[in-house]
Amino acid sequence: MVEPVTSPRSERPITAASASNPVPAERDTAPTASRSTRLPALDVLRGIAILGTLGTNIWIFTNGSGLVGYISHLDEPDGVWLWIERFLQQLAQGKFLGLLTIMFGIGLAIQQGSAVRGGRAWPGKYPWRAALLCLDGLLNFLLVAEFDVLMGYAITGLVVAFVLATGPRAQRRWLIVAASVHTLMLTAIVAGIALADGQQESSTPQSLDPNPYADGSFWDLVVFRVDHALLFRLEPVFIFPMSIALFLLGARLFRAGVFEPDGARIRKRLMIIGAVAAPVDFAVGMVGGDLILVTRYGLAPFVSMGILGLVAHVYTHRSAPAFVGRRFAEVGRMALSCYILQNLLAGFLCYGWGLGLAALVSPAARVPFTLGIYLLVSACMLVFAHIWLRRFDRGPVEWLWNASYRALAERGSGTAHAA
Repeated sequence: MVEPVTSPRSERPITAASASNPVPAERDTAPTASRSTRLPALDVLRGIAILGTLGTNIWIFTNGSGLVGYISHLDEPDGVWLWIERFLQQLAQGKFLGLLTIMFGIGLAIQQGSAVRGGRAWPGKYPWRAALLCLDGLLNFLLVAEFDVLMGYAITGLVVAFVLATGPRAQRRWLIVAASVHTLMLTAIVAGIALADGQQESSTPQSLDPNPYADGSFWDLVVFRVDHALLFRLEPVFIFPMSIALFLLGARLFRAGVFEPDGARIRKRLMIIGAVAAPVDFAVGMVGGDLILVTRYGLAPFVSMGILGLVAHVYTHRSAPAFVGRRFAEVGRMALSCYILQNLLAGFLCYGWGLGLAALVSPAARVPFTLGIYLLVSACMLVFAHIWLRRFDRGPVEWLWNASYRALAERGSGTAHAA
């Protein structure tokens, strides 16, 4: 039975641009005088999450065999460079994926609040939004990056949108069940891998031959992604329960007032959770091997909570972000554009269809090369977002997305009226 939806105590007039979902939110129907109200922490957190995910993905681009080489540990450096690589990878591993997932849930809560205040049904037209996001993710998977998260978020968002239409008790049960299922799945997979490793001898990873990342054209890489779609889409399937739990956690934190001045206790608890989880996550991650699954999908989400609490605490007591915060906020306002463009730029620099720099770098130079590519791409995104938003209200992909969504929604409404 669906319980009635109550208006969250923390909801206030928020503009569509401040919704933390990288997909544009529906227009708020609050009075015009209130539309300038923004939560600066939301845009800053989105910007941090977008550039933070690049901190994980950049190692895929700079590997001569792409994602396959990254998973198989091909072209790993030796000696001290190996430990430096693990250190740098562990700084971002899973933390910003978790943060981005939580921010999607916050975005859903904001959209639902907007619908409630405007007297509109929920989830209403949200399935159109989920379908369009799934299409965006499919194109991103085929043309840009095989580790796309948008398709998984679209399906998760569709499920959670209906869950948010239930009452607090039902939502809490969904969160607990989803988190429990994810924990059981992760434990079973890690245990299974450990048993399998103990029963068979380790073998040397084999390089790709032919290698579409280094030697193939743009179209060759598209075909390669299609041929190995099942392998490349395993992660979104595996983390589906975790994503549901983090979506619901984000919505719950937002409604509890994590961004409000009187939400200091919540923010403090989140920071304590992150501070406890961070050193454990780092220590386990430095061991390497299959334990990376434990950190990426088990410990990292708790570190993400600490990052959320810290940033929310800093910007709750500030009237506006300073210089660095404004640059992150600009990336956050163009999150969808920057997510796609940063992967496209990194692919152009590293893959064979572009400059092909990754194939030219030796394993010994891989770490400084990767760090340089990350700084270059991040700087380009920061500059691009700053220049673009000086002339336009939203990013290019956001503009295209919004126009497509409105066309679909109006067409759907016209068909319904005709019927």
